[in-house]
Amino acid sequence: MLDKNNLATKIKQIFDINDKTFAQYQKKATENNYTIVDFLTKEKIIDDKKLYQAIAKELDYPFFDISSKEIKKDILNLVPAPLAQTHQIIAFDKKADEIYLATIDPEDIQTIEFIRRKTGLEPKIFVTNPSNIKNTLHRYHANLEDDTVITKLSEKKNKEDKDLKKQAEELPIINIVNSILEHAIYEGASDIHIEPTEKELSVRYRIDGILHDVMSLPKNVQEGIIARIKILSKLKIDEHMKPQDGRFKIKVQDEALSFRVSILPVYDGEKIVMRVLHEGSKPLSLDELGFLPKAKAKVKYAIAKPHGTVLVTGPTGSGKTTTLYSILGILNTKEVNISTIEDPIEYHVDGINQSQVNSKIGYDFASGLRAFLRQDPDIIMVGEIRDEETAEIAIHAAMTGHLVLSTLHTNDAPTTLPRLADMNVPPFLLGFTTNIIIAQRLVRKICEKCKAPYTLSETEIKELEKNLENKNLKDLLKENKMKTEDEKISSATFYRGQGCNHCQDTGYKGRIGIYEVLDMDEGLVKKINEHANADDIKKYALEQGMTTMFEDGLIKSLKGITTIEEILRATRE
Repeated sequence: MLDKNNLATKIKQIFDINDKTFAQYQKKATENNYTIVDFLTKEKIIDDKKLYQAIAKELDYPFFDISSKEIKKDILNLVPAPLAQTHQIIAFDKKADEIYLATIDPEDIQTIEFIRRKTGLEPKIFVTNPSNIKNTLHRYHANLEDDTVITKLSEKKNKEDKDLKKQAEELPIINIVNSILEHAIYEGASDIHIEPTEKELSVRYRIDGILHDVMSLPKNVQEGIIARIKILSKLKIDEHMKPQDGRFKIKVQDEALSFRVSILPVYDGEKIVMRVLHEGSKPLSLDELGFLPKAKAKVKYAIAKPHGTVLVTGPTGSGKTTTLYSILGILNTKEVNISTIEDPIEYHVDGINQSQVNSKIGYDFASGLRAFLRQDPDIIMVGEIRDEETAEIAIHAAMTGHLVLSTLHTNDAPTTLPRLADMNVPPFLLGFTTNIIIAQRLVRKICEKCKAPYTLSETEIKELEKNLENKNLKDLLKENKMKTEDEKISSATFYRGQGCNHCQDTGYKGRIGIYEVLDMDEGLVKKINEHANADDIKKYALEQGMTTMFEDGLIKSLKGITTIEEILRATRE
């Protein structure tokens, strides 16, 4: 294999990186305990596939993209997981007396010889890239229901022994919990639901906003699994009648993850829901969140103001906190003092003073806000405006020279202003302090591996246009500089996923936001001072060219990002 010096030379040659810049990258990689390839790949400076294709060619080995290969579990297990992880080598096929191996180091003779002796098969070597190896390693945990440990446990009788701590420390229980967590990370789940029923323990993952059944575990492992998660979360293992909340961290494939744990007593035991938080992840840019150019320009203008409020609205799980963190990521510089009060803190961000509410001692959003105002802040983020007191303090903070970011639970942007008025915020203060209101939902993105085009009939287009406000589809295309194949709107192309292994046959992979951005102008301030209701505000905003969430989503479906079905699902009230 290429040694470190030769590998560095190869990277610089292929990606045209000068020595000084490469030295800076090398320093950052070392500081963060990454290899240079992992660091450059993570930061999207290089494509490791392109690099290892060049290495394969130089060493005269074939390159193979194992991400495109569906690997059977019995083939995968020919190389044990610890060996595969340590030496970055994967078994992906077997033919007659040959075993097909993909590796980043085709000249690791000792490991290849060990596999030859262990399997009795002749190794056929292929080069692949590190990110493919990393992704494939998760497949060792992909078929949890086939785990012999679970089978053995299901054959045991439910013991009388109620020593929960002892059960939680048994190796089979530890393995099951580890597998549930690792498999959730591999599948890209945002939440893990462990639900007791009368006869079994059900495990479900929320992937791209939708819950999926993953497995059913025997009832007699229930107490051990719950106790294990309670121990990890530093909760009381003998408390079964009260809800408990906790948190724990693990490291999987060099990635630090945090699990926010909620345990609730239910009829058949205790239900556990764990939110998966990728602690090391960077805030997304406005483009990555899904803001279209017109909306992005409005947001940038609003957050550049030194004071006022930036409000993000939508139901629970619509991505409001992620949007706020992204805005904070833009604003987070050494020249400003940023303080947040959250419930709970979801991501730790360097350079920001984050505080968590604690209802047990009376530390809520309102009392936290009061404390912040004595901390010389420039920017304040309030997790949520829930009551009159918090609304009053937040508005006054915005009025006295602070930029205040917060969230509310409203269905759309125009409803937000009357909602705040219901909290007894004077209309003239609303008009004076509000910079911008962003309403949002999350929709699933079409899987790029199985995306296919289709066209709507004129009848279907007319039915679709009933959801548009003061526009037709042709106007929407023209506004966003999108062309149809001919002058007839019926030729507009839409897309949907056909379903494949990459997306678990759903046709979707990942999520993106759809937005409705309402910015303040003199006309709107006048409407607010006249106590206009939500319908009047919406009518005025549409006259001024506001794009509704449905229209924003429809543009994204025409661009092939999501589907019409997803937009209708997310915006249906």
